[in-house]
Amino acid sequence: MIRRFAARAGDVLFHPGAACPGFLILDKGTIRVSLTAANGREVVLYRVTAGSVCLQTFTCLVGGGHYSAEGVVEADVEGELVPAELFRARLSQDDGFRALVFDGVAARFGEYQRLVEEVALTGFDARLARVLLRLADEAGFVAATHAALAAETASGRAFVSRRLAEMARGGAVAQEKGGVRVLDRAALERIAADNR
Repeated sequence: MIRRFAARAGDVLFHPGAACPGFLILDKGTIRVSLTAANGREVVLYRVTAGSVCLQTFTCLVGGGHYSAEGVVEADVEGELVPAELFRARLSQDDGFRALVFDGVAARFGEYQRLVEEVALTGFDARLARVLLRLADEAGFVAATHAALAAETASGRAFVSRRLAEMARGGAVAQEKGGVRVLDRAALERIAADNR
């Protein structure tokens, strides 16, 4: 039976080795999905929002395995939880549900491809600038620690700190308590466009 589901910011919804209880269809909120290495280094894989699919969950349900990443609620979530056995039945019998799931999986694979391209083929400054532009609020503030920015850019905290200091010397950003302020959006956009 499908049931309503809700969780608050900070809640851990799944972790490596956990079994999958079902397929979550979000109405609102955000879940950050990330991998953490034995040395503590983290990389954000993607975020699940309303209308998108968690590839970790899909893989667990279709392959019968367990989670290999962690899912943490970033913004309070609400939605429906389709139990594993009902998920498989709906996938085989409900054309609309199947299209929703497969379209979401295809979109998520596209995001994975872009992540691999970013990490493998794009210079770090461009990756960092893109993350800062994406995470900045309307006032240009990015509420993220250097460690969080390292996870977003698949790099180390010390390297993020050095590159942010360089960007600050150039006047593109200012490091403030609790985050980074974008001072020159056009300069960051130029850096973001440079793939070296």
